Amino acid sequence: MNHGAVDATRFGVCQTLAALASGNLGPVDVAEACLQRAHRLNPQLGAFVDLRPVLVREQAQASAHRRREHVLGRLDGVPIAIKDCFDIAGWPTRVGLPRAAAEMAARDAAAVTRLRAAGAVLMGKTAMDEGALGAHGQNPHYPPVRHPLKPTHTPGGSSSGAAVAVASGMALAALGADGLGSVRIPASYCGLVALKPTHGEISCVGMAPSARRLDCVGILAREVRDAVVMLQVLAGYDAEDAFSRRRRVAFALPDLEPGRLRIGLLPDLAALGVGADMQQVFARTLDTLGELLGQRHRVDCADWDFARARRAGLLLMEAEMLHTFAADLLDVAHPVSPRFRHMLDYARGKSAADYVAADRMLDAARLKARRLFAQVDVLVTPTTPNGAYALDQSEPANAADLTSFASLSGCPAVSIPMGTLQDGLPAGLQLVGPPGSDLRLLELAEVFAAALDATPVFPMDDGHP
Repeated sequence: MNHGAVDATRFGVCQTLAALASGNLGPVDVAEACLQRAHRLNPQLGAFVDLRPVLVREQAQASAHRRREHVLGRLDGVPIAIKDCFDIAGWPTRVGLPRAAAEMAARDAAAVTRLRAAGAVLMGKTAMDEGALGAHGQNPHYPPVRHPLKPTHTPGGSSSGAAVAVASGMALAALGADGLGSVRIPASYCGLVALKPTHGEISCVGMAPSARRLDCVGILAREVRDAVVMLQVLAGYDAEDAFSRRRRVAFALPDLEPGRLRIGLLPDLAALGVGADMQQVFARTLDTLGELLGQRHRVDCADWDFARARRAGLLLMEAEMLHTFAADLLDVAHPVSPRFRHMLDYARGKSAADYVAADRMLDAARLKARRLFAQVDVLVTPTTPNGAYALDQSEPANAADLTSFASLSGCPAVSIPMGTLQDGLPAGLQLVGPPGSDLRLLELAEVFAAALDATPVFPMDDGHP
């Protein structure tokens, strides 16, 4: 089926599903469009580290055959990118490490199983920070991962390749992982939608752990409604996941009157290291949203140190990685980078009391969230203190300060585009809600995105698919 001028890489998940249902596009058309774009852009942008066109075409052809009689699931025929920390049966899972002879995964990760059951076309594995430890988006063992709007800049991390794949049209959505902000930070930098769900809402079985009390399967998409579909496919109890929630988010979107919500705002963004440019974009966003924000409340943060909380979460990740990546640290033939080793050695040198103190920050975050959401319905902040930066610059220490609260507290958080900074690169707006409010947050994000006219950006479009 040849549909001429229709460019499937311009569509989001829901647009593609509508085109597939109407017959305006076929699964093979969609897959081929994404593969052509990947063939042209991936050598420059470095999004995929393992792309298998033959398998992509086989999956698309199987979807096309199914669609003659029935649809397998909500994502039948939709190309999805997978961060290289998720197991795909028969593929190596390298987690951004120099594993030259990584073992093949025996089975799919739980999230991948759900995608397959919904009919998704798995595009391949995407680049990430080494061991998922960082937000720079770069990895010394792989080619640079470049911002699709400005290739001299980072797309953010650690789900860097997943974000670039979606933003540049190589995939329509992506599976990422979020421990302290790893899908929200690149979404903010690249102008995407990201969801870090309630902790335990999506099974992490088969995902390489960073810190189990923080780890979440994250979603990257172009539009909010695409993230809704992804969440509804991926959410569900898993008896093999010790943190899996039996009480799932409602599948039906609840009634919502945005203008009657109580919106929490941080009292002093400058004190948190938020740059003047980002503050201006955020202020304009609040003005644009106007009455949609309902009652605005300046929340009391005197008892919460954002930087200290982020450092506590990072220490827990580093400590757990000492166990998870013990074999990699001993592999002299394929050594990890000095930076990665140094960060884990830092954790090795901490005392038991340090670990307990860091762990108790999670308890403190949950209590803080309980008090906060008794007073407000949603916390609204910039997603990141600043925008994307040059590849040769160091990662800002505070890059995850605004995203880490939702991670430590187990709360869901959504990032949507809210405008552009002075350099023309995107900035993200973060919405945080109480545990279990994932779909409520996404509905609110949809309302906000419409008011902000946060349409997807299709970078590097030279007239070819």
